Amino acid sequence: MTDSTHFDAIVIGGGPAGMTAGIYLSRARFNTLIVTDGVAGGQMILTHEIANYPGVESISGYQLSNIMKKQAKSFGCVIKGNTSVESLNLEGDIKEVTLSDGKTYTADSVILTPGGRSRTLGVEGEAKFKGRGISYCATCDGDFFTGKEIVVVGGGNSALEEAVSLTKYATKVTIVHQFDHFQAFEYAVEEARSNPKINFIMESSIVKFRETINSESVDIKNLVTSEIQNFKTDGVFIFIGYVPNTEFLKGLVNMNQWNEIIVDADMATNIPGVYAAGDSIVKRYRQVTTAVGDATIAALAASNYLHQLKTKELHETLTQ
Repeated sequence: MTDSTHFDAIVIGGGPAGMTAGIYLSRARFNTLIVTDGVAGGQMILTHEIANYPGVESISGYQLSNIMKKQAKSFGCVIKGNTSVESLNLEGDIKEVTLSDGKTYTADSVILTPGGRSRTLGVEGEAKFKGRGISYCATCDGDFFTGKEIVVVGGGNSALEEAVSLTKYATKVTIVHQFDHFQAFEYAVEEARSNPKINFIMESSIVKFRETINSESVDIKNLVTSEIQNFKTDGVFIFIGYVPNTEFLKGLVNMNQWNEIIVDADMATNIPGVYAAGDSIVKRYRQVTTAVGDATIAALAASNYLHQLKTKELHETLTQ
């Protein structure tokens, strides 16, 4: 097939992983399509400043995503934004992807990079202050709160470990947790409890984010007494879990109990010719750099798969 709807590879997702895969594949002269349900960049575009990307002192997520998009397109990669996947057929030699505009595209290989999202509290004011006082990434934003007082929401390993990490910057960290105990390893609990900068508000939850003249403030409700206190803070970090954007992949590729895509060392899924990379796969650390690394491996593995496929097709043609 050589028509305009057939590609060597289709990348589903346009975050840093998707863009990286597109760059590598198209630069290797493979006809590549990236489809994304928003604009190129994914969650990265919501990051005000990225100061830990190697080789770049400081850049906004929006700027970095635009550079990646420009690179991909310069190598001939086709990018379709603001469209969602309606259906997928990943079995067989030819994969089919039908989009929300009704068009169906086919490819010899697919790389899944749908990304994910931090679990939110879903309370009033959260959406308004996301990225402006509310963060879901200590590594990304901790430095911005140097010398300030902050709140950390959550009671698992991530919440406690990140709270300890944030004491490198903040003068005071208050952990707000809905239960009277933590769902974390004992070492993490002990480390947090022994840190003099960390305080605890247990059996409580944030029910509203407010804006004051000098700092952010939150309404914290005691879940036992129902009493609500207004708590002043310079920022809030929320660590209550992570949700991969893999709902559309259920039953199509192997996933774990948290709906994260299971891959091997080559980022290959259980289906030949289908790879996955970025925040949607089984992994511990989720950063722009890890997404880029995952996608580099996935694209190189897919390139090898496509080379073998083309070599096989050429051999079959010559022997007919």
